[in-house]
Amino acid sequence: MIFKQAKVAFIDGVRTPFAKSPGPYGKLKAYDLGREALLALKQRNPIIQENCEQVTMGCVIHNAATSNVARESLIGAGYNLKTPASTVTQACISANRAITNTVEAIQAGVLKTAVAGGVESTSDAPVRISDNLKAVLLKAQKARGFKDYMALFKQFKFKDLVPVAPAIAEFSTGQTMGQDADRLAARFGVTRLEQDEFSLRSHQLATQAWEQGKFNQEVAPVISAPTFTPIEKDNTFYATSSIQKLSSLKPVFVRPNGTVTAGNASPLTDGASACLLMDIDEAEKQGYKPEVVIYGYSYSAHNPDGELLLGPAFTIPKLLNEAGLSIDDISVFEIHEAFAGQVLANLKALQNKEFCIEHLGLSDAFGEIPMDKINTEGGSLSLGHPFGATGGRLLIAAARRLSQSDGEYALISACAAGGQGSSILLKKITSTITKKTTKKKTTKKTAKKVTKKLAKKVNKKTTKKTSKKTTNKEK
Repeated sequence: MIFKQAKVAFIDGVRTPFAKSPGPYGKLKAYDLGREALLALKQRNPIIQENCEQVTMGCVIHNAATSNVARESLIGAGYNLKTPASTVTQACISANRAITNTVEAIQAGVLKTAVAGGVESTSDAPVRISDNLKAVLLKAQKARGFKDYMALFKQFKFKDLVPVAPAIAEFSTGQTMGQDADRLAARFGVTRLEQDEFSLRSHQLATQAWEQGKFNQEVAPVISAPTFTPIEKDNTFYATSSIQKLSSLKPVFVRPNGTVTAGNASPLTDGASACLLMDIDEAEKQGYKPEVVIYGYSYSAHNPDGELLLGPAFTIPKLLNEAGLSIDDISVFEIHEAFAGQVLANLKALQNKEFCIEHLGLSDAFGEIPMDKINTEGGSLSLGHPFGATGGRLLIAAARRLSQSDGEYALISACAAGGQGSSILLKKITSTITKKTTKKKTTKKTAKKVTKKLAKKVNKKTTKKTSKKTTNKEK
């Protein structure tokens, strides 16, 4: 979906430091992390207290005590209690869904000011009891007298007391994401070395970005028990990583010949994100100067057996074609790094003519995305991946990178469990577009008004006029 009259502005975004699980957030619930992100966003934008009309957050692993974690986090952060809040889930693109649901509501005029993001705590993952023990306990509630209890005791087995760990496999296929990532890498010829090199790149860029202070404005410190020492940075990246260390790690999912290791896969992570989205007219009325709007989005669903992690390859062409844009028009790409092999396989899929014709309905390969546009400050491999919160991090990073660039468009994309994908397109609305882009647009507009014989002459005149205007401005 493309919004020709795009009027949803990204105003601000905050996230907690992302931390490995188990780790410093081990004593916290997802609710605690969501509360911290919402509170930090409100402290930076006081208008939220009275103007926010809705809060939507993504979450994958729900604690039964706070099943609507968005509402509980809102209450904990001291938001106006009259503000409705809901929690959505769509695996690793849960925050993406929270964001686009909010965008739709603002675009339709239902809302003017809202908050969207996500939260995840794998440290607080619910541990199930066995099915047999559950059945016995439910029957025990109706037991009456010694005979009933003895009958239930005979059904009970001590092995039933063993807790059932949360499943990390696809329900429909029984395979883990890591296994599918291995299959995907093999399918598109992504080598172990390529995966380790991409992972090292992610860690190095994340380290560099933190050293340069690029995350200072968007990462809010969290004080966590029992030490109450402020957590100020992600603890998920390795500043001293090397290709030698990464290449020494053994395969985790497909042994002994697999290529996915703990070093080229994103870690289990705890964290939260929150973004302030507003109607552009309302934002200006409140004194903001919006720079970026949500221009469109796309979702996909495909076979989870073999295509589980191909979300970006399905949604990027679909979204850009609908917008009438090409890869060259996009200055900033933020692509979720579930696995190094997954990112590289998606990039190769977009360059694979057979895949693009068979699966995307194109007449040729879609094209190559330059690596210098992708995740230039690290990604999920190094910054972590709290399932329900990653989409918020991607949006915050893409909006900031776009604002600081000379480009006009940014795109975020991610894969998700169940064989799903998401891409969201951002457009700059304030900063000056580069001269090159301006010339292209002027030429296209002029060419439509003249005959083929005069087109070249008019183009030359247009170029001269543009050059004179540029010279005058520089003077």
